[in-house]
Amino acid sequence: LGGLYLNMKDYKNAVGEYEKVIELDPTNTFSRIYLGTIYAETKNYKKALKTFQDLIRTSPDHLTGNYYLAKILTDMKRYEEAEQSFKKALAIKPTFEPALIDLGLLYEKQKKADKAVELYRSFVDLYPPGTNVRIKLGEIFLREHKLNDAEREFKRILDFDNGNREARLDLGLLYLEKGRLDDAIGEFAILLDGNPNDHRARYLLASTYEEKKMHGKAIEGFKMIPLDSELYGNAQINMGIILKREGKIAEAIESMKRAIRNNRDMPGLYVYLSSLYEEDKKLSSAEGILKEGLSALPQSIDLHYSLGVLYEKTNRFHESINEMESVLKIDPENADALNFIGYTFADRGIRLDEAEKMIKKALTLKPGNVYMIDSLGWVYFRQNRMDLAIKYLKEASDGLPNDATIAEHLGDAYTKAGRVSEAVEIYRQALKLNPANGDLQKKFNDIVISESMWMGKSLA
Repeated sequence: LGGLYLNMKDYKNAVGEYEKVIELDPTNTFSRIYLGTIYAETKNYKKALKTFQDLIRTSPDHLTGNYYLAKILTDMKRYEEAEQSFKKALAIKPTFEPALIDLGLLYEKQKKADKAVELYRSFVDLYPPGTNVRIKLGEIFLREHKLNDAEREFKRILDFDNGNREARLDLGLLYLEKGRLDDAIGEFAILLDGNPNDHRARYLLASTYEEKKMHGKAIEGFKMIPLDSELYGNAQINMGIILKREGKIAEAIESMKRAIRNNRDMPGLYVYLSSLYEEDKKLSSAEGILKEGLSALPQSIDLHYSLGVLYEKTNRFHESINEMESVLKIDPENADALNFIGYTFADRGIRLDEAEKMIKKALTLKPGNVYMIDSLGWVYFRQNRMDLAIKYLKEASDGLPNDATIAEHLGDAYTKAGRVSEAVEIYRQALKLNPANGDLQKKFNDIVISESMWMGKSLA
């Protein structure tokens, strides 16, 4: 009866039946496992933990019990205890792949990739086929940009299992990253030969043709991604990008309009069409398509954010802030919206304390983000806290040395702090990056003239 309730997702009644089973037969391990997994599924971690701990007390060497206990402890962020429980499960059955992989993921979560690699290596040394473990190992190497090591693992998998889709897909992606485009095409083509409905392989094959500038073949592939595929929107946008590169803006616009008629539930389609209108200097159309998207998808963060950016570009301050506040109503932890509002306030020299708090919050959500570091430095500049302004603006400039706006901000801070020679040098760098910036050129000329006059008086 508990099983029937569980299949119906009637968790309350399922819990009642399993508890009754345990009351009648305290040694019934299956009911404890089902009960514990229900508690975990419903995020009642305290009860889930107690259920599995009770199971382990009665059956210390229960493989599944130790494994699920480890997963609960991981969800509760009690990582040291989770590690011990995973190890206990592996001591009971060393070839139990789910525990091994989850322990590896736990190490990765704790930024201990070397321990995950060591764990996976020890397994495949004992059991060379180890397909799932080799895939995890190869993916770690990919993330660490150890491409030759990753290639070796994926090829080894294919030696044991030539039809392994995941390994071949990863190998194709690796070749794409290495710039070995013909090899990538070969891998994706093999996948499609085996399964013509593999939309991900077809999308990646088309993307590789796009990378090779074989635009005709790329568009042909993107057109074959069906409407019900989760990759449909990306495929349509890629076609638009190709048409735009070829200077066919009008054709790209018509293509995106057609895609929206086919599927009105993809925010990215509206956002990209808006950018095409903007490129074509049709700002009212760019605004109109974003509003059309919001009428269909009022909770879309991407659409609210894009409309806010468009309002800012067209000097509509209040409308821009309203859209960003709409983003924060949907997602109070949206770092980009917090930074946008904070920087906009700082740029206008208003509500600076509020701007500082918002940008600091954004940086806790996206630590090290260079644009947000620049925003914080700019707030301090407006607050006349020059030591802090220079500290953060220099950090941002070092992080993005080719960004003219950030360089100009640092130059402004040096100027205000009276560090003229440093200001001259950073303005000179900024002008190399953006020689058409008339305001920047004026700042540079003014400070150079000012320094020359001061030097003249000093010499006199």
